[in-house]
Amino acid sequence: MSLYSSDVSGVGVESSTPALAWGPVIGGSVAAAATTIILLLLGSGVGLTMVSPWAGESASFTAVSVTAAIWFVVVQWLASALGGYLTGRLRTKWAGIHTDEVFFRDTAHGFLSWALATVVVAGLAGSAFTSLAGTGVQAASTVAATATVAGSAAAANSDASPDAATGYFTDLLLRPQDLTTRAQGDDASATAEISRILLQGAVNDGVPEADRAYMSAIVASRAGVTPEEARARVDQVLQQVEDAKNAALKAADEARNSAATVAMLGALSLLVGAFIASAAAALGGRQRDDEEAALIVKR
Repeated sequence: MSLYSSDVSGVGVESSTPALAWGPVIGGSVAAAATTIILLLLGSGVGLTMVSPWAGESASFTAVSVTAAIWFVVVQWLASALGGYLTGRLRTKWAGIHTDEVFFRDTAHGFLSWALATVVVAGLAGSAFTSLAGTGVQAASTVAATATVAGSAAAANSDASPDAATGYFTDLLLRPQDLTTRAQGDDASATAEISRILLQGAVNDGVPEADRAYMSAIVASRAGVTPEEARARVDQVLQQVEDAKNAALKAADEARNSAATVAMLGALSLLVGAFIASAAAALGGRQRDDEEAALIVKR
């Protein structure tokens, strides 16, 4: 009586061979991870030949980015195929198991090999990123500490240094009526006050009309131009500030869209890699069983 049945599971019958063979899975994942690292290093070396500090001798940023993305996908698929195939070829034969179950086990082994290799490579990449981020944080902390010391020294040497958060509103309270005397008599104070007005306008998406008139009066007094010319100069500067702000927002939005696209394409590439690894493991397992069967027939 056959031990295999397509509709009834044998009660009390348990195979001595486990369904999951970790040896081939680990071996295939290690091979896939090593292949990924080698090919990525090779791609990095080739990519460095595409860039140059000399003008006109370097490929465009778009060309380098697209090439790097394509190479990353190709590397991921090649490593998945190699790891999955080795996993299927290295496992032992399951005796007394239906071919459909063998196919399922091979594909499952290929998937596990791909998953383990992906985790290993991601862990190595994460460690490198963490190290890089730690270096950046340390540098930022050094810069912040230097800026704090410099700010403290500047505050100690200044008779009046209003807080940045309340400086604009303090200027509103102390804004004089005689703007001409103020502008000509205290250039440094007028310059700092205009800087705070520009900063407040950038934060609040626009400079109020009263502040525009105030800046125009100061510019007219300091630059020796007519009020109309001073107002035109103020409007031109404010328009440049607005254009710079819009350009920064556009760049941030483009970066967000690019990151979203990379994330979705990366996830799709990983799913395709999982499928390739599973199919390669099934192919390797079938070839392994076919070669053993052919060897038995020859004997």
